[in-house]
Amino acid sequence: MGLWDKLKGELVDIIEWLDDSRDTIVWRFPRYENEIKMGAKLVVRESQVAVFVNEGRVADVFPPGTHTLTTQNMPVLSTIKGWKYGFESPWKAEVYFVNTRQFTDMKWGTQNPVMMRDAEFGVVRLRAFGAFAMRVVDPAKLLTELVGTDPQFRTEEVQEYLRQLVVSHLGSALATAGVPALDLAAKQQTIGQTLSAVLTDELAPSGIAIPRFIIENISMPPEVEQALDKRTSMGVVGNLDAYTKFQTANAIEDAAKNPGGAGEAFGIGIGMAAGQRATQSMNTPPPAATPPPLPAGDWFAALGGTQQGPFDLATLAGHAASGALTRQTLVWRNGMAAWTPAGQVTELSNVFAAVPPPLPPQA
Repeated sequence: MGLWDKLKGELVDIIEWLDDSRDTIVWRFPRYENEIKMGAKLVVRESQVAVFVNEGRVADVFPPGTHTLTTQNMPVLSTIKGWKYGFESPWKAEVYFVNTRQFTDMKWGTQNPVMMRDAEFGVVRLRAFGAFAMRVVDPAKLLTELVGTDPQFRTEEVQEYLRQLVVSHLGSALATAGVPALDLAAKQQTIGQTLSAVLTDELAPSGIAIPRFIIENISMPPEVEQALDKRTSMGVVGNLDAYTKFQTANAIEDAAKNPGGAGEAFGIGIGMAAGQRATQSMNTPPPAATPPPLPAGDWFAALGGTQQGPFDLATLAGHAASGALTRQTLVWRNGMAAWTPAGQVTELSNVFAAVPPPLPPQA
Protein backbone atom coordinates (compact mmCIF):
# COMPACT_ATOMS: atom_id res chain seq x y z
CA MET A 1 0.00 0.00 0.00
CA GLY A 2 1.44 3.41 -1.04
CA LEU A 3 1.47 6.81 0.55
CA TRP A 4 -1.81 7.84 -1.08
CA ASP A 5 -3.56 4.75 0.28
CA LYS A 6 -2.24 5.55 3.72
CA LEU A 7 -3.45 9.14 3.53
CA LYS A 8 -6.80 8.03 2.13
CA GLY A 9 -7.19 5.60 5.00
CA GLU A 10 -6.51 8.40 7.46
CA LEU A 11 -9.07 10.68 5.84
CA VAL A 12 -11.92 8.20 5.45
CA ASP A 13 -13.97 8.26 8.62
CA ILE A 14 -16.96 6.06 7.67
CA ILE A 15 -16.88 2.36 8.46
CA GLU A 16 -19.62 0.27 6.86
CA TRP A 17 -20.28 -2.97 4.97
CA LEU A 18 -22.57 -3.52 2.01
CA ASP A 19 -22.90 -7.27 1.52
CA ASP A 20 -23.46 -8.39 -2.08
CA SER A 21 -22.31 -12.01 -1.75
CA ARG A 22 -25.31 -13.61 0.01
CA ASP A 23 -23.01 -16.22 1.58
CA THR A 24 -20.62 -14.17 3.74
CA ILE A 25 -21.06 -14.61 7.48
CA VAL A 26 -18.16 -12.48 8.74
CA TRP A 27 -16.26 -9.70 6.91
CA ARG A 28 -13.26 -7.76 8.26
CA PHE A 29 -13.19 -4.06 7.43
CA PRO A 30 -9.92 -3.26 5.57
CA ARG A 31 -7.84 -0.37 6.97
CA TYR A 32 -4.23 0.62 6.51
CA GLU A 33 -2.43 -1.18 9.32
CA ASN A 34 -5.83 -1.43 11.05
CA GLU A 35 -5.71 2.28 11.98
CA ILE A 36 -9.09 3.86 12.76
CA LYS A 37 -9.63 7.56 13.55
CA MET A 38 -11.26 8.56 16.78
CA GLY A 39 -14.59 10.20 15.94
CA ALA A 40 -15.18 8.12 12.80
CA LYS A 41 -18.74 7.07 11.91
CA LEU A 42 -19.69 3.43 12.18
CA VAL A 43 -22.76 2.42 10.14
CA VAL A 44 -24.25 -0.94 11.12
CA ARG A 45 -27.24 -2.00 9.05
CA GLU A 46 -30.11 -4.27 9.99
CA SER A 47 -29.08 -7.94 10.23
CA GLN A 48 -25.51 -6.83 11.04
CA VAL A 49 -23.37 -6.52 14.14
CA ALA A 50 -19.98 -4.78 14.28
CA VAL A 51 -17.36 -6.31 16.56
CA PHE A 52 -14.12 -4.51 17.53
CA VAL A 53 -11.18 -6.81 18.24
CA ASN A 54 -8.01 -5.53 19.86
CA GLU A 55 -4.91 -7.69 20.00
CA GLY A 56 -6.96 -10.83 19.59
CA ARG A 57 -9.55 -9.92 22.23
CA VAL A 58 -13.18 -8.96 21.56
CA ALA A 59 -13.61 -5.41 22.85
CA ASP A 60 -16.87 -3.72 21.89
CA VAL A 61 -19.98 -4.92 20.01
CA PHE A 62 -22.23 -2.45 18.17
CA PRO A 63 -25.84 -3.25 17.20
CA PRO A 64 -27.59 -1.84 14.07
CA GLY A 65 -27.49 1.95 13.81
CA THR A 66 -25.03 4.82 13.23
CA HIS A 67 -22.39 5.21 15.92
CA THR A 68 -19.66 7.79 16.54
CA LEU A 69 -16.46 6.17 17.71
CA THR A 70 -15.60 8.02 20.91
CA THR A 71 -14.39 6.98 24.32
CA GLN A 72 -17.97 7.18 25.60
CA ASN A 73 -19.21 4.70 22.95
CA MET A 74 -16.26 2.32 23.30
CA PRO A 75 -15.68 1.92 27.03
CA VAL A 76 -14.04 -1.51 26.81
CA LEU A 77 -11.64 -0.63 24.01
CA SER A 78 -10.76 2.69 25.65
CA THR A 79 -9.98 0.92 28.90
CA ILE A 80 -7.81 -1.64 27.11
CA LYS A 81 -5.88 1.05 25.26
CA GLY A 82 -5.49 3.25 28.33
CA TRP A 83 -5.31 6.46 26.26
CA LYS A 84 -4.19 9.57 28.09
CA TYR A 85 -3.77 12.19 25.40
CA GLY A 86 -7.17 13.09 23.95
CA PHE A 87 -7.52 10.19 21.57
CA GLU A 88 -6.95 12.36 18.52
CA SER A 89 -4.38 10.15 16.77
CA PRO A 90 -5.43 7.00 14.93
CA TRP A 91 -5.54 3.82 16.99
CA LYS A 92 -5.32 0.22 15.87
CA ALA A 93 -8.16 -2.25 16.11
CA GLU A 94 -9.85 -4.76 13.84
CA VAL A 95 -13.49 -4.29 12.91
CA TYR A 96 -15.50 -7.39 11.97
CA PHE A 97 -18.99 -7.15 10.55
CA VAL A 98 -21.06 -10.21 11.44
CA ASN A 99 -24.12 -11.08 9.38
CA THR A 100 -26.96 -12.06 11.72
CA ARG A 101 -29.63 -12.82 9.13
CA GLN A 102 -30.81 -16.38 8.46
CA PHE A 103 -28.82 -18.34 5.88
CA THR A 104 -31.51 -20.55 4.37
CA ASP A 105 -29.58 -22.22 1.55
CA MET A 106 -27.89 -24.82 3.76
CA LYS A 107 -28.43 -28.33 2.41
CA TRP A 108 -27.95 -31.70 4.10
CA GLY A 109 -28.30 -35.35 3.14
CA THR A 110 -27.27 -38.82 4.25
CA GLN A 111 -24.40 -40.27 2.22
CA ASN A 112 -24.94 -43.68 3.87
CA PRO A 113 -28.28 -45.17 5.00
CA VAL A 114 -29.38 -44.72 8.60
CA MET A 115 -30.28 -47.99 10.35
CA MET A 116 -33.57 -48.04 12.22
CA ARG A 117 -35.48 -50.80 14.01
CA ASP A 118 -39.15 -50.86 12.97
CA ALA A 119 -41.91 -52.85 14.67
CA GLU A 120 -43.48 -53.89 11.35
CA PHE A 121 -40.51 -54.35 9.01
CA GLY A 122 -37.75 -55.15 11.47
CA VAL A 123 -34.42 -53.45 10.70
CA VAL A 124 -34.75 -50.97 7.83
CA ARG A 125 -32.28 -48.66 6.09
CA LEU A 126 -33.44 -45.10 5.57
CA ARG A 127 -32.05 -42.22 3.54
CA ALA A 128 -33.08 -38.61 4.02
CA PHE A 129 -32.29 -35.15 2.76
CA GLY A 130 -33.46 -31.60 3.31
CA ALA A 131 -32.34 -28.10 4.27
CA PHE A 132 -31.85 -25.97 7.36
CA ALA A 133 -31.41 -22.33 8.30
CA MET A 134 -28.41 -21.04 10.23
CA ARG A 135 -28.11 -17.80 12.21
CA VAL A 136 -25.38 -16.18 14.30
CA VAL A 137 -26.71 -15.42 17.78
CA ASP A 138 -23.45 -14.68 19.60
CA PRO A 139 -20.89 -12.88 17.36
CA ALA A 140 -18.17 -12.90 20.02
CA LYS A 141 -18.30 -16.69 20.42
CA LEU A 142 -18.35 -17.16 16.66
CA LEU A 143 -15.20 -15.07 16.20
CA THR A 144 -13.45 -16.88 19.01
CA GLU A 145 -14.43 -20.46 18.14
CA LEU A 146 -14.69 -20.58 14.34
CA VAL A 147 -13.59 -17.42 12.52
CA GLY A 148 -10.27 -16.54 14.11
CA THR A 149 -8.42 -14.09 11.85
CA ASP A 150 -10.20 -15.05 8.64
CA PRO A 151 -10.92 -11.79 6.74
CA GLN A 152 -13.98 -13.27 5.01
CA PHE A 153 -15.77 -16.21 6.61
CA ARG A 154 -18.27 -17.83 4.23
CA THR A 155 -20.99 -20.42 4.66
CA GLU A 156 -19.00 -23.00 2.69
CA GLU A 157 -16.40 -23.04 5.46
CA VAL A 158 -18.91 -24.21 8.05
CA GLN A 159 -21.54 -26.03 5.97
CA GLU A 160 -19.79 -29.41 5.88
CA TYR A 161 -19.26 -29.31 9.63
CA LEU A 162 -22.93 -28.56 10.17
CA ARG A 163 -23.99 -31.29 7.72
CA GLN A 164 -21.96 -33.90 9.58
CA LEU A 165 -23.46 -32.72 12.84
CA VAL A 166 -26.97 -33.04 11.39
CA VAL A 167 -26.42 -36.59 10.12
CA SER A 168 -24.90 -37.68 13.43
CA HIS A 169 -28.10 -36.65 15.24
CA LEU A 170 -30.55 -37.86 12.57
CA GLY A 171 -30.26 -41.56 13.42
CA SER A 172 -30.95 -41.06 17.12
CA ALA A 173 -33.82 -38.67 16.31
CA LEU A 174 -35.52 -41.26 14.07
CA ALA A 175 -34.90 -44.09 16.52
CA THR A 176 -36.23 -42.21 19.56
CA ALA A 177 -39.22 -40.73 17.73
CA GLY A 178 -41.17 -43.97 18.22
CA VAL A 179 -42.80 -43.58 14.80
CA PRO A 180 -43.25 -46.54 12.40
CA ALA A 181 -41.38 -46.25 9.12
CA LEU A 182 -44.61 -45.89 7.13
CA ASP A 183 -45.71 -42.95 9.33
CA LEU A 184 -42.47 -40.96 9.22
CA ALA A 185 -43.78 -38.72 6.43
CA ALA A 186 -46.56 -37.49 8.71
CA LYS A 187 -44.06 -36.71 11.50
CA GLN A 188 -41.34 -35.01 9.44
CA GLN A 189 -42.19 -31.55 10.75
CA THR A 190 -42.18 -32.69 14.38
CA ILE A 191 -38.86 -34.50 13.96
CA GLY A 192 -37.44 -31.41 12.26
CA GLN A 193 -38.43 -29.19 15.19
CA THR A 194 -36.80 -31.61 17.62
CA LEU A 195 -33.58 -31.66 15.62
CA SER A 196 -33.59 -27.86 15.41
CA ALA A 197 -33.63 -27.57 19.20
CA VAL A 198 -30.97 -30.28 19.69
CA LEU A 199 -28.60 -28.75 17.15
CA THR A 200 -29.06 -25.25 18.55
CA ASP A 201 -28.09 -26.46 22.03
CA GLU A 202 -24.99 -28.23 20.71
CA LEU A 203 -23.88 -25.23 18.62
CA ALA A 204 -24.44 -22.69 21.42
CA PRO A 205 -20.71 -22.59 22.37
CA SER A 206 -19.97 -21.55 18.78
CA GLY A 207 -22.55 -18.76 18.76
CA ILE A 208 -24.69 -20.44 16.07
CA ALA A 209 -28.37 -21.39 16.18
CA ILE A 210 -30.48 -23.54 13.84
CA PRO A 211 -33.87 -21.76 13.84
CA ARG A 212 -35.41 -24.04 11.22
CA PHE A 213 -34.74 -27.63 10.15
CA ILE A 214 -36.58 -29.12 7.18
CA ILE A 215 -36.81 -32.80 6.22
CA GLU A 216 -37.80 -32.92 2.57
CA ASN A 217 -37.89 -36.68 2.15
CA ILE A 218 -37.27 -39.94 4.00
CA SER A 219 -36.98 -42.96 1.71
CA MET A 220 -36.34 -46.70 1.91
CA PRO A 221 -34.17 -48.81 -0.42
CA PRO A 222 -35.65 -49.30 -3.94
CA GLU A 223 -36.31 -53.02 -3.44
CA VAL A 224 -38.31 -52.32 -0.27
CA GLU A 225 -40.32 -49.62 -2.04
CA GLN A 226 -41.12 -52.06 -4.87
CA ALA A 227 -42.36 -54.63 -2.36
CA LEU A 228 -44.53 -51.96 -0.72
CA ASP A 229 -45.97 -51.02 -4.13
CA LYS A 230 -46.99 -54.65 -4.70
CA ARG A 231 -48.52 -54.80 -1.24
CA THR A 232 -50.44 -51.61 -1.95
CA SER A 233 -51.70 -53.01 -5.26
CA MET A 234 -53.05 -56.10 -3.48
CA GLY A 235 -54.77 -53.86 -0.96
CA VAL A 236 -56.42 -51.87 -3.75
CA VAL A 237 -57.68 -55.06 -5.44
CA GLY A 238 -59.21 -56.23 -2.16
CA ASN A 239 -61.16 -59.51 -2.51
CA LEU A 240 -59.19 -61.40 -5.16
CA ASP A 241 -62.07 -63.81 -5.97
CA ALA A 242 -64.54 -60.95 -6.51
CA TYR A 243 -61.96 -59.12 -8.60
CA THR A 244 -61.51 -62.22 -10.81
CA LYS A 245 -65.25 -62.53 -11.37
CA PHE A 246 -65.44 -58.85 -12.24
CA GLN A 247 -62.60 -59.22 -14.76
CA THR A 248 -64.34 -62.28 -16.26
CA ALA A 249 -67.59 -60.39 -16.71
CA ASN A 250 -65.74 -57.54 -18.43
CA ALA A 251 -63.97 -60.02 -20.73
CA ILE A 252 -67.29 -61.57 -21.76
CA GLU A 253 -68.79 -58.14 -22.44
CA ASP A 254 -65.78 -57.01 -24.46
CA ALA A 255 -65.77 -60.24 -26.48
CA ALA A 256 -69.47 -59.83 -27.30
CA LYS A 257 -68.86 -56.29 -28.56
CA ASN A 258 -65.82 -57.29 -30.65
CA PRO A 259 -66.82 -58.28 -34.22
CA GLY A 260 -64.69 -60.70 -36.16
CA GLY A 261 -65.95 -64.27 -36.66
CA ALA A 262 -63.45 -66.73 -35.23
CA GLY A 263 -61.95 -64.16 -32.93
CA GLU A 264 -65.41 -63.39 -31.59
CA ALA A 265 -66.23 -67.06 -31.09
CA PHE A 266 -62.89 -67.67 -29.46
CA GLY A 267 -63.31 -64.73 -27.12
CA ILE A 268 -66.85 -65.75 -26.21
CA GLY A 269 -65.72 -69.32 -25.66
CA ILE A 270 -62.98 -68.23 -23.30
CA GLY A 271 -65.35 -65.87 -21.53
CA MET A 272 -68.00 -68.58 -21.12
CA ALA A 273 -65.46 -71.04 -19.79
CA ALA A 274 -64.18 -68.49 -17.34
CA GLY A 275 -67.76 -67.66 -16.39
CA GLN A 276 -68.53 -71.31 -15.75
CA ARG A 277 -65.47 -71.61 -13.54
CA ALA A 278 -66.50 -68.49 -11.65
CA THR A 279 -70.04 -69.86 -11.23
CA GLN A 280 -68.74 -73.21 -10.05
CA SER A 281 -66.48 -71.47 -7.53
CA MET A 282 -69.48 -69.53 -6.19
CA ASN A 283 -71.69 -72.66 -5.93
CA THR A 284 -69.03 -74.99 -4.56
CA PRO A 285 -69.68 -75.66 -0.87
CA PRO A 286 -66.85 -75.25 1.58
CA PRO A 287 -64.72 -78.36 2.12
CA ALA A 288 -65.70 -80.76 4.86
CA ALA A 289 -63.88 -80.74 8.12
CA THR A 290 -62.69 -84.35 7.54
CA PRO A 291 -61.61 -85.87 4.21
CA PRO A 292 -63.97 -88.43 2.59
CA PRO A 293 -62.96 -92.13 2.47
CA LEU A 294 -60.79 -93.25 -0.41
CA PRO A 295 -62.79 -94.77 -3.30
CA ALA A 296 -62.47 -98.53 -3.84
CA GLY A 297 -61.62 -100.13 -7.17
CA ASP A 298 -59.25 -99.36 -9.96
CA TRP A 299 -61.52 -98.60 -12.96
CA PHE A 300 -61.54 -95.17 -14.65
CA ALA A 301 -64.24 -94.03 -17.05
CA ALA A 302 -64.75 -91.08 -19.36
CA LEU A 303 -68.07 -89.80 -17.95
CA GLY A 304 -69.47 -86.52 -19.22
CA GLY A 305 -66.33 -85.86 -21.26
CA THR A 306 -64.02 -85.99 -18.23
CA GLN A 307 -61.95 -88.70 -16.60
CA GLN A 308 -63.54 -89.97 -13.40
CA GLY A 309 -62.67 -92.75 -10.98
CA PRO A 310 -61.36 -94.97 -9.67
CA PHE A 311 -64.59 -97.06 -9.47
CA ASP A 312 -65.33 -100.60 -8.41
CA LEU A 313 -67.59 -102.89 -10.46
CA ALA A 314 -70.64 -102.12 -8.33
CA THR A 315 -70.24 -98.39 -8.91
CA LEU A 316 -69.81 -98.96 -12.66
CA ALA A 317 -73.00 -101.04 -12.66
CA GLY A 318 -74.85 -98.20 -11.02
CA HIS A 319 -73.59 -95.75 -13.67
CA ALA A 320 -74.65 -98.23 -16.36
CA ALA A 321 -78.13 -98.50 -14.88
CA SER A 322 -78.50 -94.72 -14.86
CA GLY A 323 -77.30 -94.47 -18.44
CA ALA A 324 -74.18 -92.48 -17.59
CA LEU A 325 -72.03 -95.48 -18.58
CA THR A 326 -72.73 -97.12 -21.93
CA ARG A 327 -71.05 -99.82 -23.94
CA GLN A 328 -69.36 -97.07 -26.00
CA THR A 329 -67.96 -95.28 -22.91
CA LEU A 330 -64.18 -95.48 -22.78
CA VAL A 331 -62.77 -97.24 -19.71
CA TRP A 332 -59.28 -98.07 -18.47
CA ARG A 333 -57.47 -99.63 -15.59
CA ASN A 334 -53.91 -100.54 -14.79
CA GLY A 335 -52.69 -103.27 -17.12
CA MET A 336 -54.73 -102.18 -20.18
CA ALA A 337 -52.80 -100.92 -23.20
CA ALA A 338 -55.25 -98.08 -23.99
CA TRP A 339 -58.70 -96.70 -23.33
CA THR A 340 -61.30 -99.22 -24.63
CA PRO A 341 -65.09 -99.06 -25.06
CA ALA A 342 -66.71 -100.69 -22.05
CA GLY A 343 -68.74 -103.11 -24.23
CA GLN A 344 -65.51 -104.64 -25.56
CA VAL A 345 -64.06 -105.40 -22.11
CA THR A 346 -64.93 -108.98 -21.04
CA GLU A 347 -64.58 -108.21 -17.33
CA LEU A 348 -67.37 -105.62 -17.54
CA SER A 349 -69.93 -107.91 -19.21
CA ASN A 350 -71.80 -108.35 -15.93
CA VAL A 351 -72.02 -104.55 -15.54
CA PHE A 352 -74.38 -104.37 -18.52
CA ALA A 353 -76.31 -107.57 -17.65
CA ALA A 354 -79.44 -105.61 -16.72
CA VAL A 355 -79.01 -103.07 -19.45
CA PRO A 356 -80.62 -103.91 -22.82
CA PRO A 357 -78.45 -103.51 -25.88
CA PRO A 358 -79.17 -100.68 -28.31
CA LEU A 359 -82.08 -101.14 -30.72
CA PRO A 360 -81.16 -102.44 -34.16
CA PRO A 361 -81.68 -100.05 -37.08
CA GLN A 362 -85.34 -99.75 -38.08
CA ALA A 363 -86.43 -100.31 -41.67
